[in-house]
Amino acid sequence: MNTLEIINKLNQNQSVFKSLLESKTESEYSWRPSPEKWNLKEIVCHLLDEEILDFGFRTNHTLDTPLETLPPIDPEGWVISHDYASKDYHKTLSEFLEARSKSVSWLKHQTHSNWNNVCKHPTLGDISAKAFLNNWLAHDYLHLRQIIRYEYQYLQTKTDTSLNYAGNW
Repeated sequence: MNTLEIINKLNQNQSVFKSLLESKTESEYSWRPSPEKWNLKEIVCHLLDEEILDFGFRTNHTLDTPLETLPPIDPEGWVISHDYASKDYHKTLSEFLEARSKSVSWLKHQTHSNWNNVCKHPTLGDISAKAFLNNWLAHDYLHLRQIIRYEYQYLQTKTDTSLNYAGNW
């Protein structure tokens, strides 16, 4: 896929995230499939942080200042350090969708940038701006799959009938 196709997919995913997440009740966004798994509120907080602090920042960094050291990030630790538990779910979802709109707008102005610029990642070695962009989209797909899985698992816990007729999950 070329850069513009990836950017367009990131834009399309904004609608998918909105559709899947906007009408959740507190019961739904607080539910965990198991005690060690994130709930939907934590996933939404994570998506916002990743949009701004990881993929958006690192793509920009690699396009503009590839020779400078990437600052460290801690997505797992952000759950505690950014106090996801205290966040308002619907406000955070709105902030994520707004941040995605800004990201897409910014990315569309970068289509003639040098997407082959490479920075040194502390554990992955050399990584290009294009690789960050591709992984940004892959990250969306991983979380969309996770959210759909949660939908299915939540339904399983809230129904008194077998879901076998629907087919194998």
